[in-house]
Amino acid sequence: MARALALFLSLVFLTVAPRARAGEVFLETESFADPGGWSLDTSFTHVVGSPYLLAHGLGQPVKDATTKFTVKDAGEYSLWARTKDWVAAWKAPGTPGRFQIVVNGEAVKTEFGTEGADWHWQAGGKVTLKAGENTIALRDLTGFDGRCDAIYLSTAGSPPPEKKEELAAARKKWLGLADGPIDAGEFDLVVIGGGYSGLGAAISGARQGLKVALIQDRLVLGGNGSSEIRVWANGGTMRGKYPHLGEIIEEFADHAPDSPGLAEHYGDALKEAVVRREKNISLFLGQFAHSVKQDPQTKMIQSVQALDVRTSEERIFRGKFFCDATGHAFIGAAAGAYYLQEIKGRMGMSNMFYWQHEDSPQAWPETPWALAMDPGDFPKQQASRSQLDGKPFMKGEWFWESGFDKDPINDLELIRDWNFRAVFGAFSALKHGPEKEKHANAAMKWVASVGGTRESRMLEGDILLTREDIVAKREFPDGTVPTTWDIDLHYPKEMYAKKFADNPFISRAEFGAGVDRQQGYPIPYRCFYSKNIPNLFMAGRCISVNHDALGTIRVMRTCGMMGEVVGKAAYLCVKNGTSPRGVYEKYLGDLLELCRQPGAMRRDSLEGPLYRDTASPAVSPYLNKSADTVVGVPAGSQKPRVPGISVASLPGIVVDDTQAKLKGTWGANGSLNPYVGTGYRYAGPGANATARFDFRVPAAGKYQVRIAWIGHENRASKAPVSIERAGQAPMKLRLNQKESPKEGEAFHTIGVFDFSAGDAAIVFSTEGADGNVHVDAVQLIEQR
Repeated sequence: MARALALFLSLVFLTVAPRARAGEVFLETESFADPGGWSLDTSFTHVVGSPYLLAHGLGQPVKDATTKFTVKDAGEYSLWARTKDWVAAWKAPGTPGRFQIVVNGEAVKTEFGTEGADWHWQAGGKVTLKAGENTIALRDLTGFDGRCDAIYLSTAGSPPPEKKEELAAARKKWLGLADGPIDAGEFDLVVIGGGYSGLGAAISGARQGLKVALIQDRLVLGGNGSSEIRVWANGGTMRGKYPHLGEIIEEFADHAPDSPGLAEHYGDALKEAVVRREKNISLFLGQFAHSVKQDPQTKMIQSVQALDVRTSEERIFRGKFFCDATGHAFIGAAAGAYYLQEIKGRMGMSNMFYWQHEDSPQAWPETPWALAMDPGDFPKQQASRSQLDGKPFMKGEWFWESGFDKDPINDLELIRDWNFRAVFGAFSALKHGPEKEKHANAAMKWVASVGGTRESRMLEGDILLTREDIVAKREFPDGTVPTTWDIDLHYPKEMYAKKFADNPFISRAEFGAGVDRQQGYPIPYRCFYSKNIPNLFMAGRCISVNHDALGTIRVMRTCGMMGEVVGKAAYLCVKNGTSPRGVYEKYLGDLLELCRQPGAMRRDSLEGPLYRDTASPAVSPYLNKSADTVVGVPAGSQKPRVPGISVASLPGIVVDDTQAKLKGTWGANGSLNPYVGTGYRYAGPGANATARFDFRVPAAGKYQVRIAWIGHENRASKAPVSIERAGQAPMKLRLNQKESPKEGEAFHTIGVFDFSAGDAAIVFSTEGADGNVHVDAVQLIEQR
């Protein structure tokens, strides 16, 4: 695998030195022969008009990006670079994105990235070029996210065009691209988006005998679950009506111990290996799909067109059926599909990060352009479970989130950059603020340069799923994919929102009850295809749900199972010459039967029988079930699969959190283990919440009281608990929930108390708590 990856990267970075037309040179930075320490940013191609190189050095200038080019005539050339001052939109002091251009070893005097809130051509004066081969480099000066799209040199002295359409035409001329796009071929199913949703659709369809194209704009697969973003995959698989759904997803899903965690925890190579094993999938990495061609009468999509993010070549992918798994519904919107988009109050984008205490003092520059903060303006970071270089690290987690009221499509780059200002401002508050001595040895280790977006467009299908449908457990005949995540919606956290009211950057999760966390609520198939584009499927967070319902369906394992169903439905479309809607109307029974089949089943042709692939055992060819480890991922780097402790297996009187009477806002989770039942609940100090565990004591006597919780730094050290007993005044206690029980155990022993026969209760409260209150289960054991 390592050899194959190295070969792929060598092909990606191999470029031919461009030969300029007389008197002008145009260089796309993403095509530089050696990108050095600059990273390729493809996330905002729809805004910028092109991918670009980003100097994401965390305060340390990155290595030069370099390339060569030839000119026929020596002489003096005027120089421009397409760039921006990325903090100018907020009129912030300082210019963090400064860089130089070095021509034939000599740096030009102009510092770029120092002016303009919008992308534009910044003039750089004149340079001298020699006849024949010349060299050029981007030299980062700060390590704080300087960016450059392209470089233009001209003897005429006229600047290149600024308007998007004119610039696109000029790029094509300068690069000598063909008049029309390259035809990449015709496919039964074209899947756009290489996250969990797209992976599920592509693999599922291929195993049904479809010829599949999988198009991904980035160079790695996994979407939010890749090493670029590092969100661990949530959502229950292999349960509910169709327990084989999710087996494909488990072949490549991460088992990361931390989110964010180390790059190797997220299994980029494993995901690509699983895809490349499928002979029916043609994988196209680094292809940004941006437009469609349609039949003007039927509105059926005939092809999608994509930009090669390295070479700027255009390709078309012709297909019978298409699946939009882009998250942002780029293809559906381009095709004119009906969609929903909340104007305000959406969930936002996160850029997670982590830092670590080293053995010696670590320098950190002043950041006047970052958000000015004190340590109290943001939550304390949490210690990791895993280790980096033998030591834990401190995590800035999912709640570093902004963009709630910003345009999730057109403001995407601004949202990401605001997150940069928040993260770097917070770290500066630690390094230079009142706690600087405590953090003298702190070193920033990783900040996601690619944001993890939660909500943008949702494409309308024949059913628009709502919170009310889910809570009422409304049964649809085409219910398939089980969603097990609570209705989890994010809002600005009030205690941190006042100082930066225009765009708060810390969120809170508000969980709604009503989802069966064990078996799941079956999402209807009719949410997985477009209402008005006849051959368009969708999978992932852009399916047909409203804002509230998105709160449960958006987690990655759940999204991946949507893709599995889409792949099976696409097979039925091709085989029977019908549409996605036709599958529901005429072949629903066939689709549900396919959902009952193991994920390892495949067929060699559309008409061929299904059979089990013996090289792909149930669940995963890459999963060693006895050791519960993924091949190729370092031991200890995965999140353990620890099932909940069965209530029935515990002695004495046991009451689980699912039986508790909850008031106020309680979140639900299962990432800290071991836990009892299906997970646990937690609530913050401002939630005004209580959790009452009622039970009946059969006989008077002494009982040992045990309470289940796993310690965490964000838990309360003074969690209020009251023990209510028949005939006695309530006993009020404070629990230190930062502390964990003995290794492998879930319960803490609180003490032995006298109980009368009759009703009793243990009541948790957030009143006066100094952190999150954790409730899981309570246990009484009679002492004889």
